[in-house]
Amino acid sequence: AKRTADGKTHIVNPGESIMEAVKAATPGDTIQVMPGNYHETVYIDKDDIRIIGVIKEGKRATMDGQGKLNDAILYSGNNIVVQNMLITKYKGNAIMGQAGNNFEIRDNIIVDTGVYGIFPQLGKNGIVEGNVISGIEDAAIYVGMSDNIHVSRNEVFDSVAGIEIENSRHAIVENNYVHNNTGGILAFITPGLPIKTTFDVIIRDNFIVNNNTANFGAPGSTVAGIPAGTGILIMAADEVIVEDNIITGNKTAGIIITDHENAPNTTIDPEADSKPDKIMILNNLMMNNGYDTIDEAKALMLTEFKQGQPDILRVGTSRDSCIINRHRYVTVGVSDWAECSFTNTDAIDTYILDEPVPPREIKGSEKGKIAYLGICTGCHTYTGRMIGPPVQIIQALYMDNPRGLADYIANPVKKRDDYPEMPPQNYLDEETRLAVAEYMLSRTN
Repeated sequence: AKRTADGKTHIVNPGESIMEAVKAATPGDTIQVMPGNYHETVYIDKDDIRIIGVIKEGKRATMDGQGKLNDAILYSGNNIVVQNMLITKYKGNAIMGQAGNNFEIRDNIIVDTGVYGIFPQLGKNGIVEGNVISGIEDAAIYVGMSDNIHVSRNEVFDSVAGIEIENSRHAIVENNYVHNNTGGILAFITPGLPIKTTFDVIIRDNFIVNNNTANFGAPGSTVAGIPAGTGILIMAADEVIVEDNIITGNKTAGIIITDHENAPNTTIDPEADSKPDKIMILNNLMMNNGYDTIDEAKALMLTEFKQGQPDILRVGTSRDSCIINRHRYVTVGVSDWAECSFTNTDAIDTYILDEPVPPREIKGSEKGKIAYLGICTGCHTYTGRMIGPPVQIIQALYMDNPRGLADYIANPVKKRDDYPEMPPQNYLDEETRLAVAEYMLSRTN
């Protein structure tokens, strides 16, 4: 993306505040953060800001939430860059985008930051590259309701989900090392969200290895239903191409394809197509998957008189899908798939756009909608359980009291042991909090 090149550089030293530097910055500025410890939350609501950690003799600028703070970096501005930071011990997110476009999140180390590591939500034209992320309760990299995304050269491990492409389109996930998670790479539709589709996703040239970590996701959440030992999971997404990956040592299966009807912890959204259609499995190297598979997979194998360790497992309905070299793998449920008419995606380099996406113009009447899409849907769906309770439950509690809901999200109090603590949204102004409360209470799906 093209960026302003004549901005100022702000230097932040240990004992100083990154947030104060953001407040002083104007579009086009760079904030250089010197090695040392910083205990704060940074919110970027301006366009064209870069936060760059300075590395000296292996020492990095370290944002340490000390197990007390919820979020490290939140951005709603466009053309944001976050690079070379070390982020650890937050309870919510390391880096979360809230409707910001043209983002670049590169070369960060993220350890134990709660629910999500890197989480661009409702963004267009973004790059997540060269990051090392571990110890995440939901997804190390979670691309939500976004378009034209490139996720490459990351290492993700010791998390429930390695990389998720959720309700998003035109995404490439390539050259990543995805290991020792519960599930490696996921492409799916979460029902109950305002954007109802996932399609045009390429998963290629990744190492997807030994994703056998016991599932420690929030009980009842979508990711809590992922069986340990899943290499790639495709749920209800369309036009997903799986190509030239090395997929080994995943004890349940190398690739699982399912519809919503057969997926655990999933509700049915009448406005979303629950079937994964036009899935294309091209050449992949698969070895030693399915060696300790789940009982449901064993039962499906019996229906086809199959023996061995399943590499590829299809459950439910999938229309117009294809596979090449099927004889190489132990497969279940793909006997009716066609032979793919092409063998590679070499002609597709990236879905990143040649020109930056223009800044989103938010009219006053749309403020609540954009806040809902960019923030609330990261944890809430309409009918299903995600990180937080379904929107329907919130409506039952606050339908005639939007002001009460607006006040609550600014200073939430943990009320239920079966849900994690909600991070306060007090960085939003009072008008926006009321607008998003009114919008949430008006939703019908």
